[in-house]
Amino acid sequence: MITVENLSLQFGGQKLFDKVDLQFTAGNCYGIIGANGAGKSTFLRILSGDLTGYDGSVTLDKKKRMSVLKQNQSMYDEYSVMDTVILGNKKLYDIGKEKDAIYDKPDFSDEDGIKAAELEEEYAELGGYEAESDASRILQGLGIDTDLHYKQMSELEGRQKVKVLLAQALFGHPDIILLDEPTNNLDLASVVWLEDFLLDYDGTVLVVSHDRYFLNTVCTHIVDIDYGRIRMYVGNYDFWYESSQLMQKLRKDQSKKTEQKVAELESFIRRFSANKSKSRQAPSRRKMLDKLTVDELPASSRRYPWVGFKADREPGKDRLFVTDVSKTVDGVKLLNHVSFIMGKDDKIVLLGKNENAVTCLFNILAGEMEPDEGEVKWGVSTTQAYFPRNNTSYFENCDLDIMDWMRQFSEDKRESYLRTFLGRMLFSNDEVYKKVSVLSGGERVRCMLSKMMLSGANVLMFDQPTNHLDLESIAALNNGMTAFEYNIIFSCHDHQLTQTVANRIIEITDDGVIDRLCSYDDYMNIAEHEAE
Repeated sequence: MITVENLSLQFGGQKLFDKVDLQFTAGNCYGIIGANGAGKSTFLRILSGDLTGYDGSVTLDKKKRMSVLKQNQSMYDEYSVMDTVILGNKKLYDIGKEKDAIYDKPDFSDEDGIKAAELEEEYAELGGYEAESDASRILQGLGIDTDLHYKQMSELEGRQKVKVLLAQALFGHPDIILLDEPTNNLDLASVVWLEDFLLDYDGTVLVVSHDRYFLNTVCTHIVDIDYGRIRMYVGNYDFWYESSQLMQKLRKDQSKKTEQKVAELESFIRRFSANKSKSRQAPSRRKMLDKLTVDELPASSRRYPWVGFKADREPGKDRLFVTDVSKTVDGVKLLNHVSFIMGKDDKIVLLGKNENAVTCLFNILAGEMEPDEGEVKWGVSTTQAYFPRNNTSYFENCDLDIMDWMRQFSEDKRESYLRTFLGRMLFSNDEVYKKVSVLSGGERVRCMLSKMMLSGANVLMFDQPTNHLDLESIAALNNGMTAFEYNIIFSCHDHQLTQTVANRIIEITDDGVIDRLCSYDDYMNIAEHEAE
């Protein structure tokens, strides 16, 4: 158990946390959410003991072992992969090294023999003789093949190092696990393995993640950091998101009597619990949802963005024809005879092991790059809006404020009209006069989405639009893309968005494309069966 009492923290005169009281208990997984900059990672650092200087107390049973996902990829470069993982239980690692050093002594004495016997006993109690097999099992689950297990960490690429550090955090059955963005740089198979691991884990897990699908699968509770306050709620992310929005709506609806509001909220709880019971998740969460009362529902003061795309006209029968498109960039062939026709109802997700190949195709579709071979032909009645993966050129060395920046892309130049779109993306009051050159990554993305909402296009193209967005903005974008009536072509790391928006999967390969009319989950299941 971790007990937080009266926790307060200030940065630069601003209160990040104020008088926080929480308890984290075994058998539960707590998803830490909040807007960008709210202090999610800071909160984990306080719990881990890595950050001091706060008021209040954080208490952890001294007999309990805590494991933390390290963020420094180069931290263990002088160690082997296997040793790095076993260092997740440093006591076990140190005993193993001390024991081996005694046996390696050329002048082994009786005293050495007694000491070695004591260490052997302690080593066995800690699971030392199963350590390498346990570490290997975790590494393989995360996609690190056995031929890498005894290589130096310095020999691995960045994505592999991230997986090894995650394996370290999971190793040795710690009592408490703290994970900050554990699904970053993980492929789908590794994410699924991690979900299964955490669902079977009986300790305490606290996780910060922008992966809604992951939070929905593993979390029994949501911990919301909201304007200096930290509150804990039963349920996964979707339950928190939908119930908090419902609570806000009902608070604004003065015409409804209290009894009506209570009845609607109780119906929501029952409906959500029943729906979620069909999915694979910790049974404890379902039991807690069943016992939940209206008074325990989220009452967040969070502002939610709104994303909606409306086309000025309906496109005709012909939408997009891509024929034998090939492209080589800097001596690397990214596209090799890519061909497909976009149909009337297609919402296409572009996949590929090489993200540069996907971006290259987007740039060609948007007319920002010419193919070496082949042709791209848009239907005459189509109009396109493009969200590039790299938006630097739109903001760098630009002296405009947000309002004037938006005015460039609108036929209606009135400030009142533009404020409508900016307000939907949470730019209000004097924020609209902020220079675009100093905007954060998330603010730039919200500007780009506002620009697209202004466009009136009937074909939308998005290359990694969820980068830099907080969970609520991702959910709003998801809703906007789902509701859009016409064609979308996109790439995305967000599992839930991809699953709920795409009805056609096009994977770019070295030999062209794999093209299937199905959902993302179905496509991945097919790919898994074909690989067996």
